[in-house]
Amino acid sequence: MTFWAIQTLNGVSFGMLLFLLAAGLSLIFGLMKILNLAHGSYYLLGAYVALSVTAATGSFLVAAAAGTAAVVGLGIVMERVFLRRLPHDELPQALLTFGFLLIVGDVSLAIWGGTPQTLPKPALFEASLRFGPLVFPSYRLFVIGVGAVVGLALWLLQERTRLGAMLRAAIDDADIARATGINVSLLSTGVFAFGAGLAALGGIIGGPLLGVYPGADFEILLLAFVVVIVGGLGSLKGAFVGGLLVGLLDNFGKALFPQLALFTIFAPMAIILAVRPSGLFGAR
Repeated sequence: MTFWAIQTLNGVSFGMLLFLLAAGLSLIFGLMKILNLAHGSYYLLGAYVALSVTAATGSFLVAAAAGTAAVVGLGIVMERVFLRRLPHDELPQALLTFGFLLIVGDVSLAIWGGTPQTLPKPALFEASLRFGPLVFPSYRLFVIGVGAVVGLALWLLQERTRLGAMLRAAIDDADIARATGINVSLLSTGVFAFGAGLAALGGIIGGPLLGVYPGADFEILLLAFVVVIVGGLGSLKGAFVGGLLVGLLDNFGKALFPQLALFTIFAPMAIILAVRPSGLFGAR
């Protein structure tokens, strides 16, 4: 029983990390119809910047703010300077974002080297907690809590605020939204930057668990795409459910069938797409 409980919690914590990335991907695609292949580089860059700031200040909170701010700045530059010049050109957009993925990866390798590193945990969450016979790291519970809070905040923002109503209107019909006075251009920049910031936050809180190393951007990007494909492109609910599903499948697959770890993720994805090509919560 303890084994199943621990593996479930591990899977949920990893699923929350995937949700942070997939939520940003879904928001960007939902509003701008851009499949951002540079999303994995936001994860990696946010973690590396936080690593350097932590070494300089010793503060995880300051490091998280700095890493997120750096990636948000990069996202704004990408959207305003580069992607804005390629409206509705899917292939050039994909090639451009993939180029940024490679550039950020090479620059990160040049600055931080190729040795895998681990972000230090906040001192508050270094210990483990005991629940009867179950002993579980408090930091993983912190990650689950962050994911749940972000998910709730995004739902409230989208469904209960004027900004969320503007966002839904722009997603449904950008031209009509402009005619009603909504600044779709500014909204697009804000959504792109916010999505990049979510990916950076995922890298920062995931750094103490998964480490930071060259190639992590590709690995996490692949899983994030699986999440949004399973959940449905453009759906926050799909990103949340898909993140949990992929996190649990990945964790139990590695624990029970290590030789079939990828099969346990991609086989269910193929089955879901065969039944629902738009994903679990995607628009039909």
